[in-house]
Amino acid sequence: MMVEQMAFISYLLLALILSIIVSILLLVYKHLSLYSGAKLPPGTFGFPIIGETFQFLSPGWKGRPQSFVLERMKKFSSKCFKTNILGTPMAVLCGADGNRFLFGNEGKLVEVWWPDSMKKLFPETQDLAAGAKTLRQLAPQFLKPEGLQKYIGRMDVIAKRHFDCDWNNKDKVIAAPLSRRYTFLVACQLFMSIDDPKKIKELEEPFNHFLSGLFSVPIDLPGTQYNRGIKAGSSLRKEIRAAIKQRKHDLAENKGLVVHDILSHLMAASDEEGRYISEPDLINMIVTLLLTSHDSVSATITAVVKFLAEIPSVYELVYNEQTEIARSKAKGQLLTWNDIQKMKYSWNVVLEALRHLPTLPGSFRQALDEFDYGGFRVPKGWKLHWNAYTTHLDPKYFPEPEKFNPMRFDENIEPYTFVAFGGGPRTCPGRDYARLEILVFMHNLVNRFKLEKVLKDEKIVFNPTANPEHGLPILLTPHQM
Repeated sequence: MMVEQMAFISYLLLALILSIIVSILLLVYKHLSLYSGAKLPPGTFGFPIIGETFQFLSPGWKGRPQSFVLERMKKFSSKCFKTNILGTPMAVLCGADGNRFLFGNEGKLVEVWWPDSMKKLFPETQDLAAGAKTLRQLAPQFLKPEGLQKYIGRMDVIAKRHFDCDWNNKDKVIAAPLSRRYTFLVACQLFMSIDDPKKIKELEEPFNHFLSGLFSVPIDLPGTQYNRGIKAGSSLRKEIRAAIKQRKHDLAENKGLVVHDILSHLMAASDEEGRYISEPDLINMIVTLLLTSHDSVSATITAVVKFLAEIPSVYELVYNEQTEIARSKAKGQLLTWNDIQKMKYSWNVVLEALRHLPTLPGSFRQALDEFDYGGFRVPKGWKLHWNAYTTHLDPKYFPEPEKFNPMRFDENIEPYTFVAFGGGPRTCPGRDYARLEILVFMHNLVNRFKLEKVLKDEKIVFNPTANPEHGLPILLTPHQM
């Protein structure tokens, strides 16, 4: 009997071991199948596991984020090449045709993709892609131009207070952190009607730690940036949850209360079946809006300040345009929609700054099905990448691409070549919001100060957004009033 029991146990152990081996072999086969196949794009997967992640990121740390893509386009293919980034096989689709293909096939052949490390930073959302899609569907309702017009005066008031507090009576400022402070002030007031400086500070500290964690190496150990980011994200969501609770209470107590901010729009939004956005999704939407409106817009403002301080002829034209608008207004009169429409050259400067320094050079997608592109086969499950530098620095689309020439945007720009705001159906829904916020800042800046860079050759590093290595110190010379 004992022998039979031992034999039975041995059989079970053998079966278990065999099943484990088969499972491992299936996983290995599935993993390797992603890296093999006929007609794959040319290129290299780099080192095992980490692939070419370091080669992809390190040029940005050195101030040349375009070199990874442009070098491989020259070496392998100007249409499409393969690589391995973040431990996964990836196809990089290049040029205007690549941009058109990826933007035009959203939800058909491709979908937005984020690394798994993002899930720990947004723990209450099961499907980041679905949440982003819902937000994109709702955003035009409150971010379209006619809806934003009522915010211009409020933006102007915030900008004036910001310059009074943080720029006036100073010989020198560090522009990058001040740009971030301005955009966070605007976001808090317009998104959640928070204008109490103490409350904003309570939000700003965890937000900045969360932002640092988002763009850090995803190692979740005590003391790491990523770990601090996770904890800060929890604190940030707690503050936003409290704001939502207070808003619900205020609405219940005062039926006539009407608050015109983005939080109120999201709370009132429902789908075709009358279902409202769940509280966890609502919180993550506010966090996402804070992230996108803050980091990308502040980086753009910093880039604009850099070029205004570097190129006197560009500054002079912006100054003339903005002072003409200022002279047309009565004392104390705030900016209006009509004023914004007159800032054509100033907006060209913003676009040209973004052509040179796109705040985020590109983003990622995932192949929902196998497809052919450029004569190559891209397998299902592969990650995909588009990169602004494949067109922004191409003389075929932008003659003398190294030259800073805002007037080029007076001409018609070929579709899918300037992609700082995405393109086609994937155009950023916050583009008009960003336009207003940046132009209001520029108006208040140049009407107060002349600008001069302290560090003439300060490097712009990407980690992953564009930031001056030393924060962009600027000498200020007030205009004689």
